[in-house]
Amino acid sequence: MLDATDLIDLIRVYNPNTNEALIKAAYVFGGKMHEGQKRHSGDPYFSHPIEVAALLTEQQLDDATIVTALLHDTVEDTRASYADVAEQFGTEIAELVDGVTKLTNLQLSSTETKQSENFRKLFMAMSKDLRVILVKLADRLHNMRTIRHMTPEKQVQKARETMDIYAPLAGRMGMHWMREELEDLAFRVLNPDARASIIRRFITLQKETGNVVPKITEDIRTALFTAGIEARVSGRAKKPYSIWRKMEEKKQGFSRLSDIYGFRVICATEDECYRVLGVIHRRWSSVPGRFKDYVSQPKTNGYRSIHTTVSGRDGKRVEVQIRTKQMHEVAETGVAAHWAYRDGQRVQNPFAVDPSKWVQQLTDRFGTVEDEDHDEFLEHVKLEMYSDQVFCFSPKGDVIKLPRGATPLDYAYAIHTRIGHRCVGAKVDGLRVPLWTRLRNGQSVEIITAEGQRPQPTWMDIAITGRAKAAIRKSLKEEHRDRFIKLGRELTRAAFEHVGKKATDKALATAAKELSLQDAAQLLEFVGSTEISAREVVQAIYPDLADPSQVPRIDPNRAVAGLSKGMTVKRAGCCQPVPGERIVGIRHSGEGVFLHAIACEALVALDDQPDRWVDLHWHEGLHPAGSAVTLNATITNGTGVLGRICTLIGEQKANISDLHFIDRKPDYFRILVDVNVRDLEHLHGVMTAIDADTDVASLERHRDLNRAP
Repeated sequence: MLDATDLIDLIRVYNPNTNEALIKAAYVFGGKMHEGQKRHSGDPYFSHPIEVAALLTEQQLDDATIVTALLHDTVEDTRASYADVAEQFGTEIAELVDGVTKLTNLQLSSTETKQSENFRKLFMAMSKDLRVILVKLADRLHNMRTIRHMTPEKQVQKARETMDIYAPLAGRMGMHWMREELEDLAFRVLNPDARASIIRRFITLQKETGNVVPKITEDIRTALFTAGIEARVSGRAKKPYSIWRKMEEKKQGFSRLSDIYGFRVICATEDECYRVLGVIHRRWSSVPGRFKDYVSQPKTNGYRSIHTTVSGRDGKRVEVQIRTKQMHEVAETGVAAHWAYRDGQRVQNPFAVDPSKWVQQLTDRFGTVEDEDHDEFLEHVKLEMYSDQVFCFSPKGDVIKLPRGATPLDYAYAIHTRIGHRCVGAKVDGLRVPLWTRLRNGQSVEIITAEGQRPQPTWMDIAITGRAKAAIRKSLKEEHRDRFIKLGRELTRAAFEHVGKKATDKALATAAKELSLQDAAQLLEFVGSTEISAREVVQAIYPDLADPSQVPRIDPNRAVAGLSKGMTVKRAGCCQPVPGERIVGIRHSGEGVFLHAIACEALVALDDQPDRWVDLHWHEGLHPAGSAVTLNATITNGTGVLGRICTLIGEQKANISDLHFIDRKPDYFRILVDVNVRDLEHLHGVMTAIDADTDVASLERHRDLNRAP
């Protein structure tokens, strides 16, 4: 295990001005907090944060990120708090540690709905400070390197999460070396037999042909030297998982797979990159369709490099990547290059992407997704993280970036939603093609539109981007909305008539409110599209009462718990509390205890008399319908209206104990109705049924401080 001095030495290699006192303080604090804790391997737990910090020194990151690595588990796994970290190391580091803690608690491999919400939290944390995800990725890499000490079930869970989320995320951030290692470590757990088989075939191939990597490397060096170009050349066999994925994608066996070797040429300038390309293409035959120029068209994460595949020694296909030193730094560390130090100074790499812009580009496409559409959100996220890109050209020469596998329909919606909606066809490189054609790099695409064209349901199977799918789904939904509303109105009318009621606009508006919908129109749309049933709408206004036989009956004389022996209790007339409401008792000399709802305004005057307050609560169970509550209602002055209101109350199995007219006008009445109810839920049902009536203009619970005891 590295000690503090060893760790500081690693930092001083690229940052001689590092704050040694800060690093040592974090090392001591973390060691003290984790003292006595062990990892699954039996090693001291603090060895893990130290290794995470060491991984981040390889990316030449700043002191705050290194300190965060040392402390990243303290708030979650020890007695240390956010306040402790902030007090000793400052708000910046405390915020970073808090961000890593929150990411650790996200269950990214859970159910779809929760997963989408956790993805939102993940990108929210990234948008605040990308160093949080850099620490988390290093944390996951070290855990995967030591995963053998976990239980088999835990290994599979962590490996799947790594393969599905963290490895693609590392790649999407430009950290390709980390992506490859995470994928291979997860592959070792998820499919050990396949990995072992590929390694065995590699060994057999090397016995048959020898190790061709140094031979081809020397061939490239010789060709470049002859052309007068100084460059660093390296080569390697590709990772087992990368080879296995190519075998799966191309449906080919190992013996038929060509480019299993990769070579890299690092030169001085961008101009030399193209000179190197010319040398390699003159020396070996290029493979058609296997050329990508990410120098003139960089990836959104800042990656720049020229990729070409050629037939090398003995006809073997090999991939060659050509880039400058600065491009290589970004290719290796991705977004982390923004914080990289060299000789004590922040490195100003012209190819490093500004993290805030990168996150903005990443999240822009998420903005078109409705909050409740979890599947759509996940589709956006996974396309952005998992897919490589293709670059197509508009007739004017503009470059349109799309995920691999995109179609002309995706291209149309990438330009503008209006163009996508009106799309009737497409030309690719001047030739008319079907809308389901998969686009390739460098193709020129022209969209053919027509007035009056509308998105078709079959387009959902053609488009692959979340932006296109969301726009198509929204258009289809709007197109069918009127039909759904009409159908929903008929279904609710029949459902209401079945129970002897009318589906009036007022009733539907009340039901929409009860079901947390925007308005009656959305309610009818949801009924027509079968998202909710007409029966649910009826039940929202006229809920069926619970079966009394299933609930214990409460003696009316023992309805309240917390009373002392001999203590009598009465309901206060000011707030008329009912079972289900939070209550408090107030002692009155010679009169016993009066019950008040906890929010009763009469209690304000008693704040300075705490000796009179008694902590009480209702017994749980079925209370008798004996609690009178006064309702203040404004109703239309029409024939039969009052009788209908009384009938509604009776249908809810509630009794009217008193009724007063407090205002009479030619067109309306205001009345106070005393209704006996069981509990708060019963009262809510009574008020909902009354409020749904067309002739009820307003309804509220009546409060009267003059009736306070």
